[in-house]
Amino acid sequence: MRFFRSFLLIVAIVFGLAACAAPAQPTVRASIGAIEAVNADNSEGFERVTTPRPFVFPADHGPHPAFQTEWWYYTGNLTAENGRRFGFQLTFFRRALSPNPPARESAWATSNVYMAHFALSDIDGGQFYAFERFSRAAAGLAGASGEPFRVFLNDWSVEGSGPEGMTMHLRAAQDDVALDLIATNSRPPVLQGNAGVSQKGSQVGNASAYYSLTRMVSEGTIRIGETNYPVRGLTWMDREWGTSALEEGLTGWDWFALQLESGHDLMYYQLREADGHPSPFVGGSLLLPDDTVIILGPGDVELTVTDTWRSPRSGAVYPSGWRLRVPRYGLDLAITPAMHDQELPVTVVYWEGAVTVSGTMAGRGYVELTGYADTE
Repeated sequence: MRFFRSFLLIVAIVFGLAACAAPAQPTVRASIGAIEAVNADNSEGFERVTTPRPFVFPADHGPHPAFQTEWWYYTGNLTAENGRRFGFQLTFFRRALSPNPPARESAWATSNVYMAHFALSDIDGGQFYAFERFSRAAAGLAGASGEPFRVFLNDWSVEGSGPEGMTMHLRAAQDDVALDLIATNSRPPVLQGNAGVSQKGSQVGNASAYYSLTRMVSEGTIRIGETNYPVRGLTWMDREWGTSALEEGLTGWDWFALQLESGHDLMYYQLREADGHPSPFVGGSLLLPDDTVIILGPGDVELTVTDTWRSPRSGAVYPSGWRLRVPRYGLDLAITPAMHDQELPVTVVYWEGAVTVSGTMAGRGYVELTGYADTE
């Protein structure tokens, strides 16, 4: 459901952070509402997603410059050889400033800016680390390609290899934290929505092209301080691009990606209205163990909040426990954060973290919560 994360790139543009080439976190800090930000753009001249189209790999792993926004989104749960548990997030966003190439002849000229987030949950250590970067797609500072697949911002990167680029090398390091991971896709790509067209509003073209690699078998190393942890686990990749805006009356969204021990993979999202209830635009998918894809729509999923947590930094009150039911397929799941504090204190504050799943099926996953910390 990452279509609406594009607001983060708009924030970068609005506050002039997009031009920063330095790898450290920006020193500028400002609050802006997610809905206000995502609707503050000018999309004239960009293409829109309106109908299904064939997906071709590895080309579609790469950039789609005719559209205003796109992102590469990786989350995962990993376990070290000594049993220590980790969660991670590595995400890259491209935002076009103009549908046309820059007119001036300069190595610094660009019509695209990039942003990236890297977060690590040291669950057994009780520590959460989050970092943010911005740069322009110029002078080798940031960019993306499809054949071969690569997306990068400074020395944070993902590179694809193998058939259709489905083996990916994730690398990110900052301060005392680093991730170096090989993730190999083990299941067919899931085309979300209507054959890969995920409708996010009532207007034609208010949609994204959206596919997921739901179960990437992963192995590599996490470093914290001077200690290296060999790790294994599963990674989830979400890939989206489009040109769109959130409609009036929405305050945020909740997104779930669950990898279950039974072989089921579940994605579900809901947009929230001002009264906290889900909007008509909810959806997701259930990938069965035999690789059959079930598209989930309104009425298919019942989601109930069972607990909350207040952030000591932002003061935001987040859901912090859920019961998720898909009655038609016998799923009745209890979802619990692996640790409460997985709030990213970045330009736009949001919660994204590792979760544990129990109930009729067990497993692990990731949850994203936005719009709860919008205060200015």
